[in-house]
Parts: sequence; C-alpha cells; structure tokens
Amino acid sequence: MKTTYIQLSLSAVLLLGIYSCKKGEATASYNERADSVADSAAVITSDSISSAATMKVKDKQFIKTADVNMEVKDVYEATISIEKTVQDLGGFVTHSNLQSNVVSQDTYNTSGNEAMLIKKYQTENTMQVRVPTEKLGDLLFIINDKKLFLNSRIINAEDVTSNIKYAEMEGKRIKKTGENISQLKSNKDKVKLDNDNMAEGNLQQLANMDTTDNIKYSTVDIYIKEPKLRIAEIAVTNTQNIDNKYKFNFIYDAKNAFVEGFYLIQKIAVGLITVWPLLLILAAVIYFLRKRKLTKPEHTKIQE
Repeated sequence: MKTTYIQLSLSAVLLLGIYSCKKGEATASYNERADSVADSAAVITSDSISSAATMKVKDKQFIKTADVNMEVKDVYEATISIEKTVQDLGGFVTHSNLQSNVVSQDTYNTSGNEAMLIKKYQTENTMQVRVPTEKLGDLLFIINDKKLFLNSRIINAEDVTSNIKYAEMEGKRIKKTGENISQLKSNKDKVKLDNDNMAEGNLQQLANMDTTDNIKYSTVDIYIKEPKLRIAEIAVTNTQNIDNKYKFNFIYDAKNAFVEGFYLIQKIAVGLITVWPLLLILAAVIYFLRKRKLTKPEHTKIQE
C-alpha cells in the first residue's frame, strides 16, 4: 500500500513538472511573438519617419533638430492637436505665431442699413516646439498624419561627442588654473585673475548646460498653412447710407458760412491794421507821384 502511494506521488509530481514546462514554453513563445510584433511596429514607425530621428550610436551623443513645412486642412485645428501632442510626449511649445493674411476685402450693401463684409484670407502658423529626443520620431509620425501636402522636412543629427570631451578637458583646465591662482600671494592681480577664471568657469558651465539640454530635448520648427483661400462673411452697417444721410445740411452749413464770412471780414480788417506802415508808405508814394505828374505839365507850358 505504501509502495503504491509513493508511486502515485511520483507520477503526480512528474505530471506537474511536465505541465509547468509546457506552460513556460507557451508563455515564452507568446512573449517572443509579442516582442517580435513590437519590434516590427517600431521598425515600421522608424522607417516611415527617418533613421536620423531615432538613430542611436554607442558612445556617441547627438543634438537632433527637425524642420517641417506642410499644408493642412485647418491650421487652427492642427495647431491645437500638435500642441496637445507635444504636451503628451513630455515636451513644450516655445513659439506659436498663428495669423490670417487678408488677401482682399470688399463691402457689399444689402439694404439701407445693412451690408456684408467679404474677406478672403489664408491662415498660417509658425511654431517651435521641444520634445524629449527619444520622442522625436513619435512626434514626426503624428504630425505626418495632419498633412495634406508635405513641402519639406529636414532632420539634423549633429554629433557633439568631441565637443563634450573638449568641454570636460576645459573644465579640468579651469579647475587647475583656479588651484594655481589660489597659491599666489593676495594682491590686486590675484583678485583679477581669480575673477576672470571664475567668469570663464561660469561660461563653460552655461555651455555645458545648454549642450545637455539640447541633447535631452530636440527642437522642431513647424510651418503649416492652408492650401486655399478662406472666405469670411461679416455682417456690418451700411456706412455709405449713413454718410449720405449726414453728408450735407443746408441750414446748418449756410449759418456756418455766414459766421465764417463775418470772421473773414474781421480778419481782413485786423490784417490791414497790422500792415498800416506799409499802407502809409504806399500812400506817400502815390501822393508824390501824382504831385510830380501835375507839376510836369506846368513846367512844359512855361518853356513854351
């Protein structure tokens, strides 16, 4: 009886072991298929964008930038979508200039008091966004779905590995220079040298921070516009009818003309009073000319 129990126990353990192995093999097979599908999707996404956007090289550091110029169906809707996508990817918008360029506008009177303003315009937007570098390919893939026509797309991957190495060497040099300066005697020259060295060190740290930030976040310049003109119909007031209504008032204008004429006479009188010396000289000249004219005939008669 005891022997039979032991045999049954061993059989049960053997069966459980076989089942576990099969289950593990099935799970491993499933995971391998899932990883294969994910890798295939990643390859498809990468191939559909650009290898420069998703490129990774061992022991290399890249600053990646992109420039996209495309036409979309609705600039405002595309702008909102891109801004939300950038935020979801952990990025941020640094510049967005959405504007409508008016090509022409005309006003058509529809009644005595109403008119319709017709504007033909084209909307465009110039954006600059920054996203984590590992998300650059995702952003370009999503933006690509918004396009009607892609005018251009430029992706740059600048290798800054040597620049980083040089910055590290410069940091060591500045640190060594600071140690050497600290050993000098305290005087005016030492203060100046120490100040210059600290300023150089601050500039180097700032450059290192900029480089690190540019490596971590990629800058993407986006220009989008609508391919055709849009038309806006705006109800306005019939200004021409209003102008005609108040353009001329005979009684009011006649009254103003009479008053203006009275003021003109006053101005002329004041002007004559102002130039009285000239009038006096003119009167004297006329008097002497007339007197000379009268004297000349008498002199001629005496000679005869």
